[in-house]
Amino acid sequence: MVEEDTYCIDVIRQIQAIDAALNKVSTQILENHLNSCVITAIKGNNPKERERVLKEITEVFEMSAKV
Repeated sequence: MVEEDTYCIDVIRQIQAIDAALNKVSTQILENHLNSCVITAIKGNNPKERERVLKEITEVFEMSAKV
């Protein structure tokens, strides 16, 4: 679009639409992860695995706050 000299606001709107779509996919993947991997680790007998998955979730939220 930029190479075709598309109006700047139209390019920004397309970028925003892409961001929204990626955020939706990311949210769905995170929800599935929480309902499968994280729950399995928390219910499991391995304390290191519980700590690992909780640390991962924390890191994901820390990274999203930086963006």
